[in-house]
Amino acid sequence: MTKCPACLVGFARADFPALAQHLVDRAEESDPDHVRWLNQNLTRRKAEAQSLVPALEAFFALGNNTLTRWVKTRFIAKFFGKAPHPFVVALQHPSRATLLGYVFEHQHFLRQWVRSCAFIMARTDRPEVIRYELDNLNTEYGGFGPDRPAHYELLLRMGESLGVDRSIVLSTAPLPTTRRTIEQWNEMATREHWVSVLTAMHSLELIANRNLVDEGASVHYFDPAILSGNEITPAAQGFLREGYEADVEHSDEALALATRFSSELGVVEEVQSVFLRSIDLFDDYLIARLERAVQFEA
Repeated sequence: MTKCPACLVGFARADFPALAQHLVDRAEESDPDHVRWLNQNLTRRKAEAQSLVPALEAFFALGNNTLTRWVKTRFIAKFFGKAPHPFVVALQHPSRATLLGYVFEHQHFLRQWVRSCAFIMARTDRPEVIRYELDNLNTEYGGFGPDRPAHYELLLRMGESLGVDRSIVLSTAPLPTTRRTIEQWNEMATREHWVSVLTAMHSLELIANRNLVDEGASVHYFDPAILSGNEITPAAQGFLREGYEADVEHSDEALALATRFSSELGVVEEVQSVFLRSIDLFDDYLIARLERAVQFEA
């Protein structure tokens, strides 16, 4: 099935003429998600549907690449191009406000993220995927005992090291943008094919994948120099280092599984569209971290 990358409505497989017409029709109705997707990925000019078909075919074509390579290329272009994402820029040498914005919004994201992992695990019959998601649930939320706390715990400790008690973090509602994005990720997890959800959620771990610089990213997620010295607190270093070291393996293993099973189950195009929708949501969610940071700058 081919799906619209802006709203995930479905079409017949490889029916790019129908997808092009849908995008044009929705853009003419000034739907923001469709206008945004066209502007960012195909054209900023008004276009006829027929003229968009070759561009859509080229955009989704894997060519000689694997799905893994295609996903990484799209992710790098969106978050680590010549003009990196504003949150990535802010995180290079983060202020206290930026890190607190991270803490307050990310605790909501992580709780949804592990729910999405649980949906994947519940809906697949592949033992290797189940084992992979069990490890993720523990790494991100459950932990492995006192010596290996979960990323969620490390996040809360980062907030405490910045002077904010975890009770305040946990009792603070998400900003509207964060609430909207996690609601849409939740809907995605309950509705879409499990391979699509696997790709959509675990591709987000590419944000901290330090190897992306070798694959074309203009910068790392943050300047690795901040992991030493006293520019940020030891607890902040601990949280950022954990992702910096773990997300290479996590994201690469997930994409290898996605590449294998999307081909085996014939859902490559569907997976591509759900991934594209997920990274648009992630773009918005990262901006929400900066919106929260503004409150602490004041």
